[in-house]
Amino acid sequence: MASNETKSSIDVEIETKTIFGYKGLGEMVLDFSFVDEETKTPPPVGITQEPWPKDVKVFQPYEVEQILLPDNANCLSVQAFLKMCHLDFQVEPRANAEAMSPTLKVPFIKAGRFVISELEGIVQFVNGKGISLTDKLDNEQKADMRAYMSLIHNVIEVAELYICWIDQETYNEVTSVRNGSVYPWPLNYVQNFIKKHQVIKKLKALDWYNKTLEEVLQEVENCCEALNARLDGKNYFFEDNPTELDALVFGHLFTILTTPLPKSDLANIVRNYPQLINLVQRIEKEYFKKETKH
Repeated sequence: MASNETKSSIDVEIETKTIFGYKGLGEMVLDFSFVDEETKTPPPVGITQEPWPKDVKVFQPYEVEQILLPDNANCLSVQAFLKMCHLDFQVEPRANAEAMSPTLKVPFIKAGRFVISELEGIVQFVNGKGISLTDKLDNEQKADMRAYMSLIHNVIEVAELYICWIDQETYNEVTSVRNGSVYPWPLNYVQNFIKKHQVIKKLKALDWYNKTLEEVLQEVENCCEALNARLDGKNYFFEDNPTELDALVFGHLFTILTTPLPKSDLANIVRNYPQLINLVQRIEKEYFKKETKH
């Protein structure tokens, strides 16, 4: 009993131990252990009305030297959403944040006893606290919002993966360097190989792997065109109040605009849509208190 109390007093209750044992050439044993056995997934919405914990942490890869464009976009989307809800949190960088996540995707949050990953799961958890950015939307508007969020996940996020992992120039100059930066040689090469294999498998399943760069960019342009038409001169996608859709769009477009890459094709497409640029700048100024320059 005493040991459980000690664990609950630690600021970060989740710790991941990675043990690398070489049994033979090419054989590597990975052992990930979570020390907090009481960590749980959240209950369904409406079950818990406990207040927002004071020590919520957002776990993500290291921003300066490690994180890649798609992950950075998703992490920033979650931060924007929490800020829009006026909820306190701290960003907690971890080299192995992806491996610590319950879904093996970043970001994830540690809120009291609960661990929740990815924007949609975090939105559901926050809604369970009685906090919502969409309570004034009708069912049709909510369905519309979810459709546009799916569009971003299925087009812009997939295009980001393609650019980072399939475009050879970007992979050689940026992706392989950053993704392997937190690992010693030769583990950095192993990690890059494993991750690239996972991305290729996903892109093949989505019928994106054999697309040309021009086809990928056209998909992004079509997506931006649809988002621009839906925004239609409003401050946010649903009149004057932001929703998780605005947070998701901000995360991806801001990251595309501000991430240095060998090719600026993605950023150039976004810059063709002043309304979307204005949305990004509005959210950045309102919730992150900085001026964005493009």
